[in-house]
Amino acid sequence: MSTASGATADPAPTGGPRGGAARVEQLSGFRVGVTSDRRSQDLITALERRGAQVLHAPALKIAPNDQDATLLEETRELIRQRPEVVLVTTGYGMRRWFEVADTAGLGAELTAVLEQAQIFARGPKAVGAVRAAGLEDAQPTDLDTTASLVDAVADRALTGRRVAIQLHGYTDEVQLGRLRALSAEVLTVTPYRWVQPAATDRLPRLIEAATRDQLDAVVFTSAPGAVATLETAEALGLRSALVRALSGPVLAAAVGPVTAAPLRAAGVEPVVPERYRLGALIRLVCEQLGEHRVERYQSGDVLLEVRGRQVSVDGRLVPLGPNALALVKTLARSATVVSRAELVDALPEVLDDHALEVAMSRLRRSLDVPGLISTVVRRGYRLNAFRVHG
Repeated sequence: MSTASGATADPAPTGGPRGGAARVEQLSGFRVGVTSDRRSQDLITALERRGAQVLHAPALKIAPNDQDATLLEETRELIRQRPEVVLVTTGYGMRRWFEVADTAGLGAELTAVLEQAQIFARGPKAVGAVRAAGLEDAQPTDLDTTASLVDAVADRALTGRRVAIQLHGYTDEVQLGRLRALSAEVLTVTPYRWVQPAATDRLPRLIEAATRDQLDAVVFTSAPGAVATLETAEALGLRSALVRALSGPVLAAAVGPVTAAPLRAAGVEPVVPERYRLGALIRLVCEQLGEHRVERYQSGDVLLEVRGRQVSVDGRLVPLGPNALALVKTLARSATVVSRAELVDALPEVLDDHALEVAMSRLRRSLDVPGLISTVVRRGYRLNAFRVHG
């Protein structure tokens, strides 16, 4: 083939892409992996509405602390110690904290203590939850990060104080260490924790699908979920393969910089929307896949389009199985002859040399474009088409 030009949980959804019917099928043909648990159905529904096939494999799920005993003990200690500064990391955590405190009859005392403290909240969702609890003086930080909360303590001459921080199920030990170094005392409150989901085989299946080019994108909505995905890949012996996949053929998308941080540390540079919201993330995935990851190839008067899992010839949809699809993609992405060994390695199913010939024959019949795929004796196969850009 020759080439020619032609937010820990980040904030909750605020809506999906807008537009007419032409945008509804933007993700047609694409298969997207979703690693979130909480409110994942909102994300899955939005992706499927736009034509995507979704593979859902929650990496972690949010669970209340057992019997809420630990949370109540932390709350009573906070009421007793009366912190001067309170740092709030998530809106969900703040709401759940007050629900548990109210049920235990501690709501009024907790509110009275917090009214006397300086409160800093990470992002608009956290600010909204604090104000919904009747605490009007919450101050937002410049960035939706735990580091920005600690920076607020350092920058506003609040060092040497008694500080409380509402954790969000994934403790950033580096920032917690910074906070302890700046403060006379640090109290922690953890309204929820992250646990492994019951269906433990789903995440390994998603990871294997990504490493074998059977996914077009993987969407991450929390830093703990990203960490769990990488750690699971490590346990499977697939971490390097996953990083390569997410840095190449598989789009990695994160809802915000907090979620993106573990991926970047692993060597993956995910796309991140300018606004750290699920709606903006969905729009970005639609743009990246629907506008930048549709491959078109010209062979004479014939236009071949590869759209994720979907292949069409001059607008005629050609149903292909996993092996045939892998053959098309491998041939199309090479500027030279592709050897038999390379083609066999690219297949999701293990085939011998004879089976490869049979699969190639079936692919040619399905595409029904004479001369599109040629056999190069003792070398392999070549796609006789050039890439069309734009």
